[in-house]
Amino acid sequence: MHEDCVFCKIIAKELPADMEYEDEKFAVFKDIKPVAPLHLLCVPKKHIVSLSHATEADRGLLGDLLLTAQKVASGKRLPGYKIAMNVNREGGQVVDHMHLHLIGTIE
Repeated sequence: MHEDCVFCKIIAKELPADMEYEDEKFAVFKDIKPVAPLHLLCVPKKHIVSLSHATEADRGLLGDLLLTAQKVASGKRLPGYKIAMNVNREGGQVVDHMHLHLIGTIE
């Protein structure tokens, strides 16, 4: 855990979040500034600053991140959804902890 990382603090239960899913590798919670009726953040519990900081050793984690988003979307019965990842400040990343945005509508 990085002590100044808001996502690490959420994962450690030091800060509240509206948790939708959690397992040993990932936490999925509602975005505090949603852009759609369903806007979740899929966050690895391993602190990686951004996709540009991932290494070959993170290959499995990256695949599992996508499959976790798929699992959550399926559980929400989303007919379609969008997955986005902002990388670094120049790419729109606000929190320095790699994460996916799972965006969809709830029918």
